[in-house]
Amino acid sequence: MTQALNWNSQNLTHGWQRGVTAFYYGLGFSDADFDKAQIGIGVPLLDGNLCNVHAYSLAKTIAEGCQSADMIGLPFGTPAVSDNITQGQEGGNASLPSRNMIANAAECVVSAHSYDALIGLHNCDKNGPGFAMALARMNYPGLIVSGGSIMPGCHKGQDISILDVYDSQAAASVGAIEKSEADEILRTACPGPGGCGIAASFNTWGIALEAIGLMLPFSSSTPAIDNAKKDECLNVAAAVKHLLAENIRPRDILTRKAFENAAATIAAIGGSTNGILHLLALAREAGVDFQLQDIQQILKKTPVYCSFAPRGKKTMVDLHHLGGTPLLLKHLLKAGIIDGSCLTVTGKTLAENLAEIGDVPADQDLIAPLDQPYKEYADMQICFGNLAPGGIVFKVSSMQESHFTGVACCFDEAKGVVDAVEAGQIKPGSVIVLRNLGPVASGMPEVLVATAALTVPELDGKVAFISDTRVSGVSHGAIGVHCSPEAAVGGPIGLVQDGDEISFDLLAGTIQLGISDEEFQKREAALTIKPVQHTRGYLADFSATTSQAHHGCVSKALLPDCE
Repeated sequence: MTQALNWNSQNLTHGWQRGVTAFYYGLGFSDADFDKAQIGIGVPLLDGNLCNVHAYSLAKTIAEGCQSADMIGLPFGTPAVSDNITQGQEGGNASLPSRNMIANAAECVVSAHSYDALIGLHNCDKNGPGFAMALARMNYPGLIVSGGSIMPGCHKGQDISILDVYDSQAAASVGAIEKSEADEILRTACPGPGGCGIAASFNTWGIALEAIGLMLPFSSSTPAIDNAKKDECLNVAAAVKHLLAENIRPRDILTRKAFENAAATIAAIGGSTNGILHLLALAREAGVDFQLQDIQQILKKTPVYCSFAPRGKKTMVDLHHLGGTPLLLKHLLKAGIIDGSCLTVTGKTLAENLAEIGDVPADQDLIAPLDQPYKEYADMQICFGNLAPGGIVFKVSSMQESHFTGVACCFDEAKGVVDAVEAGQIKPGSVIVLRNLGPVASGMPEVLVATAALTVPELDGKVAFISDTRVSGVSHGAIGVHCSPEAAVGGPIGLVQDGDEISFDLLAGTIQLGISDEEFQKREAALTIKPVQHTRGYLADFSATTSQAHHGCVSKALLPDCE
């Protein structure tokens, strides 16, 4: 259905209050510009982060492309927080709240200024999810553009990434390698602009956005410094103009099938658990009934086809050299893992986008052959039980068995785990329980410093980790996160005591705290929940409105059904 390109902005440029047009003239508008579509370009501004340092430059290039397409591109800033720089500190509490702040900021600016479409830049972990939530919430035409991955670093002739930094620092802390070598890796792993290059949260969501249909083909896999990224930014306006002309809205794209495609793709690439949290949030914003139980069934039946780090050693740049994300999606389409009938922001179906894409080359080790996946079921699995009635998301790429039973060792802060590992206090067979860091208690920070500490040789794959907070996609090991409900609201994870037996079975989808019903009820009755009080305003606002992890931590003030 064709519509006026300036369907929304005309309410201001040709509205009843003519005086406001003085501001447009002051911006340099000509009379002809008053009939052009105005495109809000969301920029996560943060020069103090490699992932975001080039974001405004990309936005200005997109605006240039809008001008060439006879539209007006207007960049605006949103909050941005570096997950890597802030994790393990108080600032890590800001990471997930920043996603919701980005969604709110984009909705605020784009709706307030009556822009006709939104282009959101995905430069770091929470940028793309935030802009996608805003698109779904407003249902204005638009799409997401990836800022692109960082190039690999180099150490002793080998490609390295941020994963190698954390693993080598953990190894040096217990004497497994020399500190000088770990520090050399630290200095060379991140050579320039771009998001973390492995299948961590940034790239997991970038690939998922192409799979779900909100990102143009190749955007997620084109590196940040590649000339093709500039070309993409110049040309993205043409796609947005088509969306406007045909009145294609985000909720036309964000169907149940599209969410299934995204979840299956995250599973097949060995992606980050953060991708699950964002999918749930986006589904709530889009009004699509897509629950953790639905994702559980997808994860059980989806094989792993990629050896991205942390599962293997490959980076997003390796995928780019092979042929990009469309090559991977074509492979998954041929495998029957994703549905090609879903509409995308090209105005075509996913299958139509992939029609001219070739087959995966045989002489490579990033993408497995269709009949020889790396694993028959996803590295991520979801369990429910008396410890996690709302669910818990596991990432177990280095765990050989699908079940684990161990003895609880409880902590309330990430550094406590690190200190215990360095002191040799954690033994194989332990289940490390880190709680009181959920969305209400602490903004649900990432605790990579804790999980990285567990990768030392004597513990890697021999212990499990369970928490009501998040971990980065850089993490590996037997890790269960997003335990819901969290301890701060009375969740059972707060009842666990040192020495309790905890068991989980990934394929059965169960997790159990091994105490009697009588003991469980006794502890529950004795539990005193202290009111959460935050001294940071942003965190107090987030804590007061956030839903639990199985709802994606969306605002229950906006979506009251997500209690």
